[in-house]
Amino acid sequence: MNALKTSRKTRIFAGIALASATALVLAGCSTPSDSGDGDKGGDKPAAADVTLKMGSLLPSTGALAFLGPPMEAGVQLAVDQVNKADAGVTIKLSTADEGDLDNKAYETSMQKLQSEGITTLVGAASSGVTKLIVDGNTSAGILAISPSNTGVDFAGLSPLYFRTAPSDYLQGEVLANTIAEDEHKSLGIIYQNDPYGKGLEGAIKEVFEGTGGKVVAEASYNQGDGQFNAQVAEIAAAKPDAVAVVSYDQFKTIAPLLKNAGIDTSALYLVDGNLYDYPDLPVDLTGSKGTKAGADLPEDFIKQLNDVWKAKGNGELKSQTYSAEAYDAVILMALGALQANSDKGKDIADQLIEVSGGSGKGEACTSFADCAKLINDGKKIDYNGYSGDVTFDKDHNPQGAAMGVYEYGAGNTFKRIK
Repeated sequence: MNALKTSRKTRIFAGIALASATALVLAGCSTPSDSGDGDKGGDKPAAADVTLKMGSLLPSTGALAFLGPPMEAGVQLAVDQVNKADAGVTIKLSTADEGDLDNKAYETSMQKLQSEGITTLVGAASSGVTKLIVDGNTSAGILAISPSNTGVDFAGLSPLYFRTAPSDYLQGEVLANTIAEDEHKSLGIIYQNDPYGKGLEGAIKEVFEGTGGKVVAEASYNQGDGQFNAQVAEIAAAKPDAVAVVSYDQFKTIAPLLKNAGIDTSALYLVDGNLYDYPDLPVDLTGSKGTKAGADLPEDFIKQLNDVWKAKGNGELKSQTYSAEAYDAVILMALGALQANSDKGKDIADQLIEVSGGSGKGEACTSFADCAKLINDGKKIDYNGYSGDVTFDKDHNPQGAAMGVYEYGAGNTFKRIK
């Protein structure tokens, strides 16, 4: 919360933002010891030969299915690069469908992945799903890194849980400040009633009202709901200048209802769960904006993502949302396994803060091959990835994270503006 209040005073509207380094350390949070400065060297470790059984639990069905392809591409690209490096870690990847809280595909998927003996996991994508599976994963000794969990209350969730995506406090403040910068004075918020939706709604409201604006109406719905007329009517009755919609693909149903209710659809504000190109939506979104985590990705990385995705028989990726965070999750677990010379979840988890640069004063590196060479030479590392500097804190959150602001134009396609 300290970071939230400070950035409101300085009115950060977008770009790189630092997550709070003063978050409370909750009981049960695992913190590796700092074994000294990287420049002190030491004996060269024995060569590692680790076969790492890794699972990915990402959505190919359900409300977040549109986010699955870029994350899956990020995972596969990282796995390919780790295996090609031949530096002491070989990943055997098993993939499974997360689904969502409605179809519950994650239940049978996790049974499958656990039966295959995975010790590491990329996922889940949904904060709500993670909360349902984290205890079982921890009991089974499975280390999980989510590329897209943004729930605000995940600090100290498990000693075997990390995330490469920033908290919704950051996204909420950037979106709220964007709304205020656009000179809107009143705001309506439609949000889903789950950890993701409630966390974002709370951050948006707090920051927007801190700028002098007023949230004049709030309406929630439950995952699995198909009708949103009552929520839209409640928002429209308050006549807000702008409307923020915190949803997944329910936005495709909500947006036309807002238009029919007289809401200005050039003043809608979206979030990472629904920020998507909508060429077939019968609503003109030109001028509407949204936010999502992630740095402005270089073209060569986007090309590599598409190459690996199309090699699996798929078409061009429609977005790169959370692809970098998924890629970095794989690289970090592989580096942790290499440094620990172990395939066990706990052993790898004990190295993640250090290899990400959270302790140890390691040498900066930006690829698995380069980082692995340093580790194999007996040096400490500080991995900086495509999603940002990462740098896990004691609560297993990334201390440095990027947040982009996007705007819709012709054809309901969006482009980054900040």
